[in-house]
Amino acid sequence: MTLTEFLSKEQRRFPKSTGNFTALFTDLVVAAKIVSKAVNHAGLISILGATGETNVQGEEVQKLDEHANEAFVTTMLCGGHLAGMASEEIEGVITIPAEYPKGGYLLLFDPLDGSSNIDVNISVGTIFSILKAPAKKGAVVIDDFLQPGTEQVCAGYVLYGSSTMLVYTTGHGVHGFTLDPTIGEFMLSHEDIRIPSKGTTYSINEGNSRNWHSNTADYIAKVKEDGTKARYVGSLVADFHRNLLKGGVFLYPGDKENPNGKLRLLYEANPLAFIVEAAGGASITATNGHDAERTLDVTPTGLHQRVSLIIGSTDNVEEAASFYNK
Repeated sequence: MTLTEFLSKEQRRFPKSTGNFTALFTDLVVAAKIVSKAVNHAGLISILGATGETNVQGEEVQKLDEHANEAFVTTMLCGGHLAGMASEEIEGVITIPAEYPKGGYLLLFDPLDGSSNIDVNISVGTIFSILKAPAKKGAVVIDDFLQPGTEQVCAGYVLYGSSTMLVYTTGHGVHGFTLDPTIGEFMLSHEDIRIPSKGTTYSINEGNSRNWHSNTADYIAKVKEDGTKARYVGSLVADFHRNLLKGGVFLYPGDKENPNGKLRLLYEANPLAFIVEAAGGASITATNGHDAERTLDVTPTGLHQRVSLIIGSTDNVEEAASFYNK
């Protein structure tokens, strides 16, 4: 079954559906195909390496970052299904020009997560989140995007690896589609993904261990004693995808150097938390090194707010939470 057929089937389950969400998602898929082609040809078309500029996050911008961001913005801008967009690469919101029709949804996206790995041919990905736009007149503003993760109507990611795979949820089941390059279509390959309740791997950048709070250090020492294996790619989408399919826990905790954590709440933490919960997993944040709370319950205070993230199999996340709630 193609993704187009799957979306049509899902739409028929809701007799009052207008088809706007399906059309929006179809535009999103086109943008993903454009980025997939660029990633697969990166070594041949001179878009490897850095641009020499930094983004709003203070991070070095890769040429593929710019290409991916432009692909999503230009593809989604004129579809008539969005009231506005926000990109991890851009400081403010992206409004829809007056000459284009506007819709009832908001799109937030990280166009190319892990892009610094592209030069060494490690998997990278796109992460996206869709919200309902507030019913009002006029252009969208930042506050319209500051909705807790529970308000998402859809979230997903595209993994550009040995094959290109799109995984998404509307909160009721998680489904994966693999791009068949011979026909240019995403085909249903992983229906109703369920993350194992407990995994045997943990994923964390142990190079930061000198700055860890004691609860992070104690938890990692405990899982090592239990024989849990380390698996860390350093590309968030790749690490998350492995754990989603095989079980395990991913941690990017706050530490002494970055007490608020480093991952973006709206572009990374919330979308992945929405996906993992729909697959039977769990996600928490413990920004101050204590008092773990459900990621989706965090009230956003800024468009580029950073948080810590502990996400994966329920049993593993609950064990980690016990260390942060001491």
